[in-house]
Amino acid sequence: MTAPELPLAASGRTAIDVARGCAEAGGALALARFHGAHTIDSKGRGNIVTEADVEAELRIKAILAAEYPDHKVLSEETAADTDASTGWTWVIDPIDGTKNYSLGIPFWCTNVALCLDGEPVAGVTYDALHGERFWAVAGGGAFMNGEQVAASTRADVASAVIGMDLGYDDALGAAQIALMRRIFPHVQTIRVLGSAALGVAYAAAGRLDLFTHTNVYPWDIAAGILLVREAGGAASDNSGAPLRIGSRAFAAGGRRVHDDFRARYASVQGGVPDVLSG
Repeated sequence: MTAPELPLAASGRTAIDVARGCAEAGGALALARFHGAHTIDSKGRGNIVTEADVEAELRIKAILAAEYPDHKVLSEETAADTDASTGWTWVIDPIDGTKNYSLGIPFWCTNVALCLDGEPVAGVTYDALHGERFWAVAGGGAFMNGEQVAASTRADVASAVIGMDLGYDDALGAAQIALMRRIFPHVQTIRVLGSAALGVAYAAAGRLDLFTHTNVYPWDIAAGILLVREAGGAASDNSGAPLRIGSRAFAAGGRRVHDDFRARYASVQGGVPDVLSG
């Protein structure tokens, strides 16, 4: 598929420059508040929002309103119901890993992606705490700061480091724990990270051989889908179809590990992942 021509912003900046600017503006606000006290509201067991989430999201939306006033915005805290399936849509997660963030655990990020008809075409995952910017444009490769990155080339799950997260659905979280028990010790090790967006960015950069989750939202994975594709990796939902921003359960990482994981461990029965024999 030919990569689409990306629209210039009102200021004349490119879409990826605007995405980077948005991620850095939101990340800077979150970083400035990281070690302070937070106002925390609960959205469910383990699922919280802080004042920094909302303020960072509003800061990003203000930039987009000035640069791309005709584009839609889908964002976790203030515009979660936007239809991103048609036209140009920005998909935002101001702080992915808010539970980590609220506890002072240094593993969280800001996610910004531009989608055309539901397909990510430019994306940034920004780890403000460590100054790492993972970014990609459709057809242009994937990068961390100024260096091009590539997904893992390891051969199989047995040689892999796999990242996972549990999410906020009890049954799906339990399925992930069952998956861990099935895979371990037939793997190098497993990491539970607390930020799906940063986990996928790590898979794109080859730091993890694979990342898998059973309950994500578009703002968690929009940038990561593009990062993994542009890094030469594979990303699929739990039916094995190519990963889309509306997918909920997925695996993404190096192609060979991804294919081995799919063949040996993951399927769907009744909408809940079933762990197959290793």
